[in-house]
Amino acid sequence: MTRYIALLRGVNVGGIVIRMNELARMVESLGHDDVRTVLASGNVLFTSTDTDSLRLKAGLEGALSDTFDYQAWVVLLTRDQLADAVQTYPFEPRPGWHSYVLFGSDPARLDELWQNAPTLDPDDERVSVGDGVLNWQVRRDVGVKSPFSLLTAKARYKSSTTNRNLNTLHKILDLDSPR
Repeated sequence: MTRYIALLRGVNVGGIVIRMNELARMVESLGHDDVRTVLASGNVLFTSTDTDSLRLKAGLEGALSDTFDYQAWVVLLTRDQLADAVQTYPFEPRPGWHSYVLFGSDPARLDELWQNAPTLDPDDERVSVGDGVLNWQVRRDVGVKSPFSLLTAKARYKSSTTNRNLNTLHKILDLDSPR
């Protein structure tokens, strides 16, 4: 049995509203166990006997699209992959800054983002490459208008990337810590 975390892209923003209890029921209906959701931003944890992550991702996206009537995109990770991304996050916390991890289901798209990232002003934001992720820290006052944020928001990246605040990732891991 493998513990997975599904990070849904674009949930409870832009008119796509999914209640977390309905999301949990849908994931359970696919035969997964110990389903939990964290916050209302599309974070769902579950255990599965299926170890084929591509099949699991496709099954989740299909069920989400059918159940909630929207084009669903999921980045699927094991709990160990998520824990590693959090543990190796390279930037120290800074007052007035937000820390994010950008996850991707297509390594080529993450590499493309990294290669095409504009020259960033380190007084506003910084990005580094991690193991299958991009680490990003941005000054709160710049936020979603930063050059890197605008780059990641392009349509070509929506189906394969999503980011989460480091605080959210800690909440996911804390909720899922061994009992």
